[in-house]
Amino acid sequence: MVVLLGFIDFAIRVLAIGIIPGNRRPTTAMAWLLGIFFIPFLGIVLFLLFGNFRLSSRRREQQKLVNNRVHAGITALSDAESDYPGPEWVKSAAELNRTLGSLPMVDGNSVDLIPGYPDSILAMTQAVRKARKYVNAEFYIMSTDHVTDDLITAMEEAAERGVEVRLLFDHIGTLRIKGYKNLLKRLRAGRIQWKRMLPLLPIHGQWRRPDLRNHRKIMVVDGEVAFTGSQNLIEPSYNNPRHRKAGREWVELMACLRGPIVTTLNVVFATDWLGETDESLEHQLQPPSDPHPGAVTAQVVPSGPGFSTENNLRLFNTLIYSAQHRISICSPYFVPDDSLLYAITTAAQRGVDVELFVSEKGDQFLVHHAQQSYYEALLEAGVRIYLYKAPFVLHAKHFTIDDEVAVLGSSNMDMRSFSLNLEVSVMLLGEDIVNKMRAVEDTYRDISHELKLADWRKRPLAARYVDNVARLTATVQ
Repeated sequence: MVVLLGFIDFAIRVLAIGIIPGNRRPTTAMAWLLGIFFIPFLGIVLFLLFGNFRLSSRRREQQKLVNNRVHAGITALSDAESDYPGPEWVKSAAELNRTLGSLPMVDGNSVDLIPGYPDSILAMTQAVRKARKYVNAEFYIMSTDHVTDDLITAMEEAAERGVEVRLLFDHIGTLRIKGYKNLLKRLRAGRIQWKRMLPLLPIHGQWRRPDLRNHRKIMVVDGEVAFTGSQNLIEPSYNNPRHRKAGREWVELMACLRGPIVTTLNVVFATDWLGETDESLEHQLQPPSDPHPGAVTAQVVPSGPGFSTENNLRLFNTLIYSAQHRISICSPYFVPDDSLLYAITTAAQRGVDVELFVSEKGDQFLVHHAQQSYYEALLEAGVRIYLYKAPFVLHAKHFTIDDEVAVLGSSNMDMRSFSLNLEVSVMLLGEDIVNKMRAVEDTYRDISHELKLADWRKRPLAARYVDNVARLTATVQ
């Protein structure tokens, strides 16, 4: 028996060396191999559960089908498709997005940024109350509570008066929030059409890697107005008594958009609805009644395991390498892969002013310590790091490049958002929208304190050790 177990252990190690590195980053493969070599049986079980970072073949085929249809042309958007007069590097980034995500860059949009947590809920509620045809809502986390009650009520009332109301929420993201059963009870009692995204329901034959999640935040009303950004549909302490006691609230940034960009955001929702229900919403993909409500050029960038490429990471790297003067980044979970780390530090080293806004104290222990393990390299390169005052969690996700580009959406700058989560970002072009975003960044700076390299180097050895151990977990995908 001992000889047999020894042979099995040896065989597992040999097979792992030849199988695990396939189509994975070397750092990710090495992390998995270390786990399997140190704890072979548990390591291989964990790899079987979490090692596959692709969606099912059916979902991937659906994504390809939608991409091909969109790439062939949303004819309704042909008049709005942009020939942006800005720098060539901006046009190059837009072509990259079109190649990877299939969605065009479109002119004539209006964009209002909403940094207030209750303000964005109110704006969505008012839009739903005016709905006449349909409401499409998709959020990673959703809750019925004192902050979201008016919005959910507005959706229920819209469905009662004949508006088609469709709602998607991530199964695991919402399941772990207090009050999940109350939410289901409320939804089952009304006329809202709803589905769990990427459900894990083995008894119904629904199974996949447990940490592949749909992290997108989108609401589209009548094809006329859309909302997207970082905020989930939940009160700002996430229904957690411990957070309330500590005064911990999430700080978000949402955008209200009008114009042809609304149609392309609806394409993303329609793709996810198709994946969960097999119902096509192509009939909704018509231009808004006012095709030119503003002067902002915009492009939607979907990403996630449904694509064979890491669309958001490629865009972020392209824009950062193109920067000439200034980069401002806000990311609650900043755990970059090597390519993004090199892009940011190289920008600082070649004279670009680079600043990073992160929370002073994160809400996730391992992620926060993994994030801190990168601070020294960033500071040494000349990146200025601003720590947003605790106990607040700076959960907004956006960045600006020079006076040309602003990007916001659901995507963090970590390997989970690049490979495991379905995300959506919007690239916004022009000095006006960049200035609006910079005004938001200025408010962050005013209530943050700057981390200095000399002070960071004085932290205890034990803290360094925890940071470095946590960094190892970030590469396991």
